[in-house]
Amino acid sequence: MGKPKRKSDLSRAELMMMTIADVIKQLVEAHEEGKDINLNKVKTKTSAKYGLEAQPRLVDIIAAVPPQYRRVLVPKLKAKPIRTASGIAVVAVMCKPHRCPHISFTGNICVYCPGGPDSDFEYSTQSYTGYEPTSMRAIRARYDPYLQTRHRVEQLKQLGHSVDKVEFIVMGGTFMALPEDYRDYFIRNLHDALSGHTSNNVAEAVRYSERSNTKCVGITIETRPDYCLKRHLSDMLNYGCTRLEIGVQSVYEDVARDTNRGHTVRAVCESFHLAKDAGFKVVAHMMPDLPNVGMERDVEQFIEFFENPAFRPDGLKLYPTLVIRGTGLYELWKTGRYKSYTPSALVDLVARILALVPPWTRVYRVQRDIPMPLVSSGVEHGNLRELALARMKDMGTQCRDVRTREVGIQEIHHKVRPYQVELVRRDYVANGGWETFLSYEDPEQDILIGLLRLRRCSPQSFRPELKGGVSIVRELHVYGSVVPVSNRDPSKFQHQGFGMMLMEEAERIARDEHGSGKLAVISGVGTRNYYRKMGYELEGPYMVKDLYAPGSD
Repeated sequence: MGKPKRKSDLSRAELMMMTIADVIKQLVEAHEEGKDINLNKVKTKTSAKYGLEAQPRLVDIIAAVPPQYRRVLVPKLKAKPIRTASGIAVVAVMCKPHRCPHISFTGNICVYCPGGPDSDFEYSTQSYTGYEPTSMRAIRARYDPYLQTRHRVEQLKQLGHSVDKVEFIVMGGTFMALPEDYRDYFIRNLHDALSGHTSNNVAEAVRYSERSNTKCVGITIETRPDYCLKRHLSDMLNYGCTRLEIGVQSVYEDVARDTNRGHTVRAVCESFHLAKDAGFKVVAHMMPDLPNVGMERDVEQFIEFFENPAFRPDGLKLYPTLVIRGTGLYELWKTGRYKSYTPSALVDLVARILALVPPWTRVYRVQRDIPMPLVSSGVEHGNLRELALARMKDMGTQCRDVRTREVGIQEIHHKVRPYQVELVRRDYVANGGWETFLSYEDPEQDILIGLLRLRRCSPQSFRPELKGGVSIVRELHVYGSVVPVSNRDPSKFQHQGFGMMLMEEAERIARDEHGSGKLAVISGVGTRNYYRKMGYELEGPYMVKDLYAPGSD
């Protein structure tokens, strides 16, 4: 036998393999002794021990974990556990770059909007720069929907996340303004990327997606109020879409006009009404710090937004205005006609807005992920939400939105587990309908385990399935880390029966209080079988149950 190699004779690849093996050995020892371990410290120390300048990648460490330790070690190694804390792996995809639809009648795009085929960032989609993580993944895949999905799902798997349940977000301008054949091709490929089947049309893709191992639990489409009319909503229902993100930006008519939005605020209210009556969850994009608004008027518009029944969205994405080269706003800023809030004033404003959010609304984002070097003026901190929450603590206020209270996020940030769980009911009026927000919560610790949004459809509902005394469940979600649809993990909250109990209460309210004969559910394609087990049948795009049929009590 030859002599063993000295460390100096080993190649970099061999040293890296030895480093990874050593890191895993330390992780296994720490697990067996019941100790917590700081992975970054271990990687730094072990890399130095083997004389390596670069640290081993997390993907390589996860791939090398022995099979008998995968179940216990991979959850500890998971990169960005927040990604799947809500119980779902979100896959953002982008459609091809196209011009903004309202250019044809307003002559230009919105004053703050970067990107698009005519911009300085010409290979990017409208309202994106091409340097956001999602944009870069889309450009690498040449905007191919199939490749974008496969690459992202594989990437999440390698980082230790469960991709048993996937929710798509279709980004990149106004998707519903694109030609119908392109939209069908795009949605078909999203479903096919999960099921592995090659479909000829959307209906076939949806049929196979229902039976896929990786379930599509929902599709979110970004749109504008003028592309959220009856025909658009019907198309989106056929795609398997369950949530809409509608660009509102401001509730002031003069601001919408000055920023060249190309639609009125009344159109926003009408689109919210139509969308909720079709069963969609509605998430609004809002932009504080727009020109000619000012701090107090900004706060006033959010009070109006959450209290006026004509708005009251289910979710909110808060995008403070950014000044980016090549936009109309950049010219105003350069000539001194527009000035952003100071960083401290912006944190104050976001803190005041978050304090206004009702407990049935979820704040999805608090800023765009446009890289800071591209921003000439505007948000200066990458962690605006954290700073705003810290400011709220100083002010003695609290953020009680869904995301702050959900069990998966609470576990990650505060390591608390709910133990006193009860059913909480909140009723409110929004967009011409009676809304009931049911949730299982630990009121003592203010932690949310699961929620259900129930709506008594208004007489103006345009879908034939929802006419004549029908209530609709617009969302059912049990939080906590992803648990595969067929498994039960006693330490996690998904699949412990909370969803079933919420549905039973919704059926009771629909029958006894709404006086509805039927209850419909807008269900993600991959979760339809869950409702079939409870006696629901597919009627058009909805899962529907007759509440007065024998055995429906």
